[in-house]
Amino acid sequence: MHVCRRWRRLVFGSPRCLGLQLYCTLETLARNTLDVWPALPLIIHGCFRYDYTTFTSGTDELTAALGQSNRICGVNLSDLADCQLEKVLALMEVPFPELTVLRLSAGGRPIIVPDSFLGGSATRLQYFDLYGIPFPGLPNLLSSATHLVHLNLTFIPHSGYISPEAIVALLSVLSSLRTLSLDFRSPKSRPDRESQSLLPPKHTLLPTLESLEFGGVPEYLEELVTCVDTPRLFKMDITLHNQIDFDCPQLVQFINRTPTLTRALDEAHVVFFYCTANLKFQSRKYGIADLRIKITSLEPDWQLFSIEQVCSSSLLPISSVEDLYIESHSSYKDWKNDATEGTLWLTVLLQFTAVKNLYISHQIAPAICAPALQELIGARITDVLPSLQNIFVGKFKFDQTGYRTFEENVGQFVAARQLSDHPVAISVWVDD
Repeated sequence: MHVCRRWRRLVFGSPRCLGLQLYCTLETLARNTLDVWPALPLIIHGCFRYDYTTFTSGTDELTAALGQSNRICGVNLSDLADCQLEKVLALMEVPFPELTVLRLSAGGRPIIVPDSFLGGSATRLQYFDLYGIPFPGLPNLLSSATHLVHLNLTFIPHSGYISPEAIVALLSVLSSLRTLSLDFRSPKSRPDRESQSLLPPKHTLLPTLESLEFGGVPEYLEELVTCVDTPRLFKMDITLHNQIDFDCPQLVQFINRTPTLTRALDEAHVVFFYCTANLKFQSRKYGIADLRIKITSLEPDWQLFSIEQVCSSSLLPISSVEDLYIESHSSYKDWKNDATEGTLWLTVLLQFTAVKNLYISHQIAPAICAPALQELIGARITDVLPSLQNIFVGKFKFDQTGYRTFEENVGQFVAARQLSDHPVAISVWVDD
């Protein structure tokens, strides 16, 4: 374009074939430059910084750019303040016929999106992300978005609650959807038990859905997965808020009737963080299948109890796991190492009947070996992990007390396995 007029004419003469678009940021002088360029599709992108200069000038430029609603194909705005979000929503109450990508995030006072948003229609929309913005009328808007492939509703406040029935009804018309993410901020966002129908649920087929993420209470998830079938789903990421007692029979059935999700899941990770307990399954052979369940909790013993509940819930992938990783991002001193924890650890390990290789991080090795493996020495030595061949333990660096506890107990376990003709080798695992 900058070489000569001939090239300029060639480039601007084929805007559709070349996919030409004008990229507008909050620093772009849209008011002064939009008329200089040809009427190309616009992409609006920016992150608001909370200084007065950017706040004033950026809002003015945003107003000028959003005024070209018939040309805008993408809007991606993050960190919107209350007054900025109100202005954006007011400017977007008209049709945006070319819009394919819309991402808005805000972290202030929840401002509800009006039903007149986008003129009530989004026929070309393909990617739709909302973070922290309530939009109860979303199902009505997206019922026209038959080309939608990505729907991400994250950190939904309670004022933006959408029932499972409304979501399922919406999904029934989104035949091209490939990724779905629902994350509720408030534990109050749960279905109304009294309004549930006694009739068997009608199943909705989602033929193209490949990834499903959910964050919220199990009651909501149970209603959602009861009503959908996803034959191509290969990734599922679930976060349950403050849910110690894992009682999700519909989720278990959903996972077991989704063969692409459970196919050859031969690797499992049990990971404890400061506020979450995580259970992850994946496939070494195919490299794509991925099933994750996270439960939020601040107490290590509650985290262990929740993992025990999940592992005892007849999840199909457990029986095919050959490599098991157990990790903790806190000190072993945070664990009680008592008989109760020992019983919980044994119940967890009891489910993994096909495990050949056990990887244990150095932070949690004493907590497992002291109360759990000690109980197996004797007649029960092969009751747990009967296929175990190798234990890989993270290298102890500074915690000599933890190392001595581990060395004493694991040594007795290895000796007992040797006598039972089921030998186990101990190796160092570089876990960090």
